[in-house]
Amino acid sequence: MTDPRHYATLEAGLAALDLAPALAAPLATYLDLLARWNRTYNLTAIRDPGDMVTLHLLDSLSMHAHVRDVATLADLGTGAGLPGIPLAIALPALQVTLVESNGKKARFLREAVRTLGLANARVAECRAEAVDQPGAFDAITARAMATLPDILAAGGHLLALEGRLLAMKGARPDAEIAALPGEWRLEAVHPLAVPGLDAERHLVVVRRAARGGA
Repeated sequence: MTDPRHYATLEAGLAALDLAPALAAPLATYLDLLARWNRTYNLTAIRDPGDMVTLHLLDSLSMHAHVRDVATLADLGTGAGLPGIPLAIALPALQVTLVESNGKKARFLREAVRTLGLANARVAECRAEAVDQPGAFDAITARAMATLPDILAAGGHLLALEGRLLAMKGARPDAEIAALPGEWRLEAVHPLAVPGLDAERHLVVVRRAARGGA
């Protein structure tokens, strides 16, 4: 990250999120790699590195406190690795599977995992529906992938019995919550504060309904 102002924004954001300042260096390496690949492969519509710090890195990390007790996470439709790669950097005990069907994005993800030495991240180059690991994950997440019912239709099979969907949303998605299939229920909606961003963010937590519909 060549601009010291962007690095300072990242460090300040990490402090606001109660994350270690040492994370700034690997996160900056990831962002530099993303910016370089983005010039050729159009991985993300956000091109300004300063905007990437806030809208990609800090936005992704705003959910970290809700993933600390999770051992295995599948990031569905991860695109350029968001939020999966920042979470894998911040939480080395978390095993992250980055699910992405787009070939050029999957190639970038593999290069990012290799460059960053992320032993706790792997890439699954396929659609979420095609991931053949039923019940293998404590949590699934999605940052910009469809509605809550659609996310569950695509990746609900990946969740362990007590597993949870942790869906990153902007405004509280009440219509999507109301449309949840009967076998799923809302557990919580957590407002998220993204340093430097004056916009609504919510983490919607969904789990299987208890037998009998309770």
